[in-house]
Amino acid sequence: MELNGKRIVLGVTGGIAAYKAAELVRLLGKQGADVQVAMTEGATHFVTATTFQALSGQPVYLDQWDARMPNAMAHIDLSRSADLIVVAPASADFLARIAHGMADDLLATMVLARDCPLLVAPAMNRQMWENPATRRNVSQLQADGVQMLGPASGEQACGEIGAGRMLEPEEIVEEVVAFFAPKVLAGRKVLITAGPTFEAIDPVRGITNLSSGRMGYAVARAARQAGAAVTLVSGPVDLAVPQGVERVKVRSALDMHAAVMARAAGSDVFVGVAAVADYRVNNAAEHKLKKDTGGIPPIELIENPDILAEVAALKNGPFCVGFAAESRNLEEYAQTKRRKKNIPLIAGNLIQDGFGGDDNRLVLFDDHGSHPLTPAPKSVLARQLVEHIAQLLTGKM
Repeated sequence: MELNGKRIVLGVTGGIAAYKAAELVRLLGKQGADVQVAMTEGATHFVTATTFQALSGQPVYLDQWDARMPNAMAHIDLSRSADLIVVAPASADFLARIAHGMADDLLATMVLARDCPLLVAPAMNRQMWENPATRRNVSQLQADGVQMLGPASGEQACGEIGAGRMLEPEEIVEEVVAFFAPKVLAGRKVLITAGPTFEAIDPVRGITNLSSGRMGYAVARAARQAGAAVTLVSGPVDLAVPQGVERVKVRSALDMHAAVMARAAGSDVFVGVAAVADYRVNNAAEHKLKKDTGGIPPIELIENPDILAEVAALKNGPFCVGFAAESRNLEEYAQTKRRKKNIPLIAGNLIQDGFGGDDNRLVLFDDHGSHPLTPAPKSVLARQLVEHIAQLLTGKM
């Protein structure tokens, strides 16, 4: 319920993507938002007001002179009660009208009279999007402080392919959640590792662990929502990349080490969440080992580089955060690891509390002592971790 208590006006304009707005209403409501829909007359040719009323549980407004508003000021009353206005889809015509301050229907008038932020998700044919007039209108709106959500590129209803597709409802919800998040890491570059590593024994077998990568991906999402530019170096996991995050795929500890060291010096914060293998196979076989050709093959292990320690040792390197997953003696082992690697913050958890699952129980250890976090979903803990990092960076602890 990341939008719990937020009041959002969703404007729907005429275009084939209007059908996606119905799912957007449902997803916003699922996140706890109170959604009020306002439609243009053109939008009603694609989706009915009844659909939006059923999904939002609220009456839908189409007419500036709606008699349900005793003062005939729907454009004032609806916008004044909102925390945010989102227009999705926003047609080329609608962008043109609001860029020039037109107030010729309820939605345009509401946008002109608003005292809350405005996000728009453009949706149109690729040539309409690329037209110089549309580009001028978009530039003017951005200069006026309007945030553009997309558009995406891909196949369009007309059969053409290119930029102009409305973002998917799930993507728009992510952007709305990010909009409301405090920007405590604004302007920072954050480098994060996540997931397990895989150390090959032969082309089909290897040494790995049970890390799901969920905690690292949650931290990447939270950091991006906090305003950071985020790069996620990820071991082999089956997770969607958080919106707005750059992912670098790696497989082994050596791969991860190379990817991190190439980027660490240019980062402000490094968060080592990945469960990196301590050892790799020194004598990995070129071909698949066969059990009927000479008994059990010997496996020689050698130590992998300590990525976190190397980043922490960089001159003028990033603010470093480690993770410690232990099976016992959490505080003792976590604090020992923090001091040994000379890092300001480490997040510790017992393996039985969070390894591979959706929830976790974290304790943060820094120079001020230990800070237990209430057990919660990893997404919640990630936001709390990011807030703690921001406090340490600004000296507000």
